[in-house]
Amino acid sequence: MSLLSSEPFHQKYLIAIVRIVTGCMLVFHGAEAFDAEKMEMYTEWFVERRYARPAAWAYAGKISELVIGIAYVTGLAARIASIACILTFGSIIIILGDRGNIFQGDQHPFLFILLALVFIATGPGAWSLDRYRSMQSLGNK
Repeated sequence: MSLLSSEPFHQKYLIAIVRIVTGCMLVFHGAEAFDAEKMEMYTEWFVERRYARPAAWAYAGKISELVIGIAYVTGLAARIASIACILTFGSIIIILGDRGNIFQGDQHPFLFILLALVFIATGPGAWSLDRYRSMQSLGNK
């Protein structure tokens, strides 16, 4: 297999590595839900935009990141988690970010959306509970 070929190159393993690393990054960011100082800062963003229940919005975002991250790390319901990822980070771009300026301040949320699209298209790859469940159901037929 040539690196210049258009054929997949160890796709299921490389996708799994990208999924797991992405999941670890999301778990890291989502774990900020347990850091009172950081959550005060995130809550203030919603206060500045005059949202009702600003703390609830801040915690919902961080908990969403944490749950999506766990789903990616384990490879459990990865495509569903990817839809949640697109909704979460799309909302961040629209509500909190630079209003869709993906070439400046909204680059990171936009990259998470792009990765989610990759996982929707390819599935979770190797080393995932989704893959294990699929193999089990095929074996039970």
